[in-house]
Amino acid sequence: MGVSAGERVRFDFSGLRVLVTGGSSGIGAGIAAAFADAGAAVTITGRRASSAEYDRAELARFDYRRLEMSDGRAIAEVAASLPALDVLVNNAGENLPGGRSEYAPDVFEEVVRTNLFGAYRMAAACHDKLAASALDGGASVVQLASMSSFFGIVHVPAYGAAKAAVVQLTKTLAAAWAKDGIRVNAVAPGLTRSNMTARLQETPERARQDFERMPLSRWATPEDVAPAVLFLASPAARFITGQTLPIDGGYSIA
Repeated sequence: MGVSAGERVRFDFSGLRVLVTGGSSGIGAGIAAAFADAGAAVTITGRRASSAEYDRAELARFDYRRLEMSDGRAIAEVAASLPALDVLVNNAGENLPGGRSEYAPDVFEEVVRTNLFGAYRMAAACHDKLAASALDGGASVVQLASMSSFFGIVHVPAYGAAKAAVVQLTKTLAAAWAKDGIRVNAVAPGLTRSNMTARLQETPERARQDFERMPLSRWATPEDVAPAVLFLASPAARFITGQTLPIDGGYSIA
């Protein structure tokens, strides 16, 4: 029997507080679970009134906050409600909301507001609590970028524009906040099984060219992404800031 990556590599976040936005499903849920398994007290956000509405028993292990990432006041309230914070994972995002075209100007603005403005507002709202962290190597913000940060994905112009901006925002905040003891990095997943890619998974011919280019030639899972996030937030990455790590099966180098 093989040994899983989680059994080979262990992180210790005991006694630390972590916020994962959009942690109710997909990549966010995988990241939240990995931090909780490593001993952290984890708060997640989602759009429903309570975690019980997701019919996922595993969410009961997390503190839960309802949040729309387009609502600046709600973002500030969530940040203010946290007693302390050591790691912020800016994961929440969306594309093609309601199946609408991102080429429509109003939809374009809506998607950018959620994926970029919301991420910045959350980071800014959490700054002071992160600066007060005693985490070895400094507190961390880990942002979720995307392969659409680097390539033109014609179906999601707003999502791609926002995620490209997240990469630049990561660099700028890393430079600005280093003096405050806060490191800021990002991960850029490739094709990953989640609710966001459900329609693509149902039409495998649309992903065929991506898999033909990708050396590892498979879908990623949230469990492939989470260990990289934990590494970047850990003392093992104490001298890494402002970087975006592709988790893409080699797509970006092939």
